[in-house]
Amino acid sequence: MSEKSNIILIGMPGAGKSTVGVVLAKKMGCRFLDSDLLIQEKYNALLHELITKYGTEGFGKIEEEVNASICAKRTVIATGGSVVYGPAAMAHFKKTGRIVYLKLSCDTIRDRLGDLNERGVVLREGQTLSDLYEERVPLYEKYADVVLDCENKTIRDIVAEICRA
Repeated sequence: MSEKSNIILIGMPGAGKSTVGVVLAKKMGCRFLDSDLLIQEKYNALLHELITKYGTEGFGKIEEEVNASICAKRTVIATGGSVVYGPAAMAHFKKTGRIVYLKLSCDTIRDRLGDLNERGVVLREGQTLSDLYEERVPLYEKYADVVLDCENKTIRDIVAEICRA
C-alpha cells in the first residue's frame, strides 16, 4: 500500500460500512477503525447522546474534528454517514486513502435502519430519511474515488469488488 494506504468507506447509515469494513480489513490483512466508535470513545457518550447534547451542528463539528485528526496507515476506516458534511475531514481522507461509497437505494436503507434516533442518525427538525438521502447522495458521489452499487449483493461480493477496485 502507498501513502494513500487507507480505504475509507462512506455512505448512508445502514449501508454496511462497519460490517464490510471488518471483513475487508481481515481479507487485506490490515487494521479496521470505526470513526463513530472513536467519537464515542473520545467523548464517553453514545452518538445520539452527543447529538442531543450538542445539536446537529455541534455534533457535526465534533465529527469533522475527530475524522480530520485520524492518523492511520494500512487501515480500513468506516465513517459515520454524516462525515461528508465536514470538508476538512473529507480533504484529509482524500489525502490519506481511497474513498469508497457503498451505494444503496433509499428503500433498502429504510428497511435496514429501524429507529433513526437510536442509530444516531443526524436529522434536522422535520427532515425525513428521503430528504436526507437526496441531500447526501450528491456529496457521497462528489467525494468518492469508487462508487460501489451494493444493492442485492452479499458482504463477500462487496469486499471482492473493493479489492478489485
